[in-house]
Amino acid sequence: MSVGPAVPPAASGRAGPGVTLSRRGGIGLLCIDHAPVNALSPAVVAALDEAVAAFEGDGGLDALLVHCAGRTFVAGGDIAAFDAPDFDAAPFNRILARLEGSRRLVLAALHGTALGGGLELALACHYRIALADTRVGLPEVRLGLLPGSLGSQRLPRACGAELALELMLSGRMIGAEAARAAGIVDAVAAAAPVAAGRADAAAQALAAGLDYLRTLMARGAPPRRLSERPVALAGLPAGFFAAVRAREAASFARYPARAAIVRAVEAAATLPFAQGEAVEAELLRACVVSQPSRALRHLFFAERRAAQVPGLPAGLPPRPLQAVGVVGGGAMGSAIAAALAGVGLRVVLVEADGAALAAGLACTQAAARHAAARGRLSLAQAEAGIARLEGALDLAALAGCDLVVEAVYEDMALKQQVFARLGRVCRPGAILASHTATLDVEVLADASGRPADVLGMHLFSPAGAMRLLEVVRAERTAPEVLATALALARRLGKVPVVSGVCYGFIGNRMAEAYLRETEFLLQEGVSPQRIDAVAQAHGMAMGPCRALDLAGVDVAARAVIEYGKAGGLPPDPAYRAVVRRLYALGRHGQKSGAGLYRYAPGERTPRPDAAVEAICRALARETGVAQRAGIGEREIAERLFYPLVNEAARLLEEGVASRPGDIDMVWTAGYGFPDYLGGPVWLADRVGLARIVAGLERYGRERGNAFDYWDVSPLLASLARHGGRLSDWSMAGAGSASAAGPWPPGDGQDGTPPKH
Repeated sequence: MSVGPAVPPAASGRAGPGVTLSRRGGIGLLCIDHAPVNALSPAVVAALDEAVAAFEGDGGLDALLVHCAGRTFVAGGDIAAFDAPDFDAAPFNRILARLEGSRRLVLAALHGTALGGGLELALACHYRIALADTRVGLPEVRLGLLPGSLGSQRLPRACGAELALELMLSGRMIGAEAARAAGIVDAVAAAAPVAAGRADAAAQALAAGLDYLRTLMARGAPPRRLSERPVALAGLPAGFFAAVRAREAASFARYPARAAIVRAVEAAATLPFAQGEAVEAELLRACVVSQPSRALRHLFFAERRAAQVPGLPAGLPPRPLQAVGVVGGGAMGSAIAAALAGVGLRVVLVEADGAALAAGLACTQAAARHAAARGRLSLAQAEAGIARLEGALDLAALAGCDLVVEAVYEDMALKQQVFARLGRVCRPGAILASHTATLDVEVLADASGRPADVLGMHLFSPAGAMRLLEVVRAERTAPEVLATALALARRLGKVPVVSGVCYGFIGNRMAEAYLRETEFLLQEGVSPQRIDAVAQAHGMAMGPCRALDLAGVDVAARAVIEYGKAGGLPPDPAYRAVVRRLYALGRHGQKSGAGLYRYAPGERTPRPDAAVEAICRALARETGVAQRAGIGEREIAERLFYPLVNEAARLLEEGVASRPGDIDMVWTAGYGFPDYLGGPVWLADRVGLARIVAGLERYGRERGNAFDYWDVSPLLASLARHGGRLSDWSMAGAGSASAAGPWPPGDGQDGTPPKH
């Protein structure tokens, strides 16, 4: 289909905020213009109502074309509206029913993305055309919701129950050609290149829509209403929905929206449209008020707020990046090099000797191909990234780089040497970043001799899969250096969260308290597998003992050793004694075949190892820790998670973390904390701060507090005393009251998953 030039409408009238109704001959043009993504806010929905009413009342119009201004079609609803006490999808749904019920043709012209309510709007129109690079989807499941404007009823009627269910359960988008093949759109227009003298995508979509609508009118095409079409069930196996429920059952307790989606699509397939509509509405109401959806919506906004860095001017341009260096070709260094090359940067990997360099380059190439195998980039992109890699044995090879990432062992003296040399050999204006998990970035900035160019960039393992990039801002980091790191994080597909400087920054500072209690529990006689089982039963993707083995017991032990060199360790011989002893014994975790578990050659499955319990018993005798029988699952859970919350409050008090939501993003995007629980700060409010403070004080009395492990953060104590919420806290003051509940949801005694 050809795309002609955009022609100004003959007349135009604004129906309300962000919506206009104009005419082009006998065709009405309903345009949504609500930057940046044409979200369906309550004001836009009200304006749509007026515009549709104006079309209905204008007998001189023969058809209606629904399109959008800007860079995209409607990309979803206004997420904040779900938190309104009077939230109701019915007004928008009635508008869709009127569009679908029109006796005059209604066409949607799509460009950019048509997501959530945007796709539901398009499905209510009689026909749909999309530019070739358009993507469509119903991603509500990622917010703990199901499509609530008849998407669960119309989409199965367009493309069949199986594909509709898969799209809704995964939340993934598909391209225009795939949507046409599936029956979701009727035609695809080849988008013209956007260049000087050519129309932009919105104008191209409008022109293509006009062409297609005129063609439909010329051939007398009738209105087509998805609500009148049955769901095609041919080819589906008997018991299809029961099989889906059985396959997905494990996720339903934690993500109830998934169960709701299956039920809604089954209603579409088995009930008349009006009855399916009622089922969807009932399910939506339950999802909106569910705790998992509230938690996921909290994280949605937390991720966006994390990009708003206090003290960083909005719109500050980043420094240009073309060539980057990575110092250290170990597991993380090679993964970082692969990620940087995969986004189009030329990468120089530096190692100390030829054998280490060859191994690092091989690991980098393997990481790139693994990313392609997992679908994170195409094979062509992976091979192109590999071609942009080169190796070197001297830091002088980094002289022309725009950014250098240091990824050597967690040894302060070694890192200082590297930064001192980088400060001399790198060109003026080059950014020097340390991939340190715990060490003082201020010390490294001083060592470089150019502190304005220095910051921390802490990626999480496995670097290709984990979404978090913790950006550590030192006292003298230049604003444009920080802006460049944030832009690079987004280019890498990461969620950047800015931290101030302290031991461990946000994530590992909190993890230190979590691992402290893990190791005390081990010395008190609790097995690694029991600790992990409790953590995982309460939602953690992986328990702390398995996580230590995966990341490397040696890495954890070296971090503790460096912490001691910096004077941070308490004078307690039992403190983090387990990883230090395992490290001394050569039990470095999965990589060595033994850590807190043992591993068969070539396998990653953790197996219990009686030697670990013997090691912990011996340590307990040496360090004076009393072994105890009968430690319950509730105590394990509280001792793991209550100190985590306490440390989060301290980070906010000290200004290391700018917002509570930043902490929740760090832990859900980088540490496997369950997103359906919203992060440790969000969940703490649900548990009740008073309950957590009482628990911290109780363990201080019972376990002893000679080393201040159980001292309660003043902020946490104050909020608990006054009924405040930690997740609402800001430097301006505390938030609203919080109701107490059990930790975690459920009774915490039987190891079952949290109840919602």
